[in-house]
Amino acid sequence: MIRRTVLAAALLGLALPTLAQEVPAPPSPPATLEPATMKVVMTTELGPITIALETERAPVTAGYILKHVDEKRLDGAAFYRAYKITPDGSIGLVQAGIQDGRKLLPPVAHEPTTSTGLTHDEGAVSLARAAPGTAQAQFFFILGSLKALDANPAGPGDNLGFAVFGRVTEGMDVVRKILNVPISATKGEGVMKGQMIEAPVKIFSVNRLIPLPKPVAKPPVKKPLPKRR
Repeated sequence: MIRRTVLAAALLGLALPTLAQEVPAPPSPPATLEPATMKVVMTTELGPITIALETERAPVTAGYILKHVDEKRLDGAAFYRAYKITPDGSIGLVQAGIQDGRKLLPPVAHEPTTSTGLTHDEGAVSLARAAPGTAQAQFFFILGSLKALDANPAGPGDNLGFAVFGRVTEGMDVVRKILNVPISATKGEGVMKGQMIEAPVKIFSVNRLIPLPKPVAKPPVKKPLPKRR
């Protein structure tokens, strides 16, 4: 098994255990109903990527990223890391995020895959982190299957994994293009060396596929006419 320390490098940390429920869980919705998502389109210099944010199964993390989207904080971000775990690139990840610290919101709480039921397989988008509660708008896209990054309460050491919050629905060809861009021979430190993109791939904008409705203008309040004497 690929060691978590090699896969995630400086992104690793710990997280709090999930508390047991003291009351029975509510019945599951019918299997025919799909969990709620909100689609966003990430426009990069190599093409568009459509992502379905898991607003129902991962509401904390998806809501955090959606706030960045709505406040235009991800516009101007970039992909800066491309890591081929297998030589042919069938398994790997590409990482992006905000490089201007002034655009970052405060960190978000860790939302493990044991509570969301999501997993790090083809097309998953997950939040990078160090210690729990330190994750910000740095995220990575999965190529192939990297379930070693899921939470595993039975595993040793840091076993709480990373927070999957979305999935690519269109544009995996763009993700693969990013995985295959030239890598710097000098950038990065430690295990990150050899994974940093020579010329980061720009993210021009990230927008909801269905924009927020515009607020309806309120009609002007009519002042009562003065009473005639």
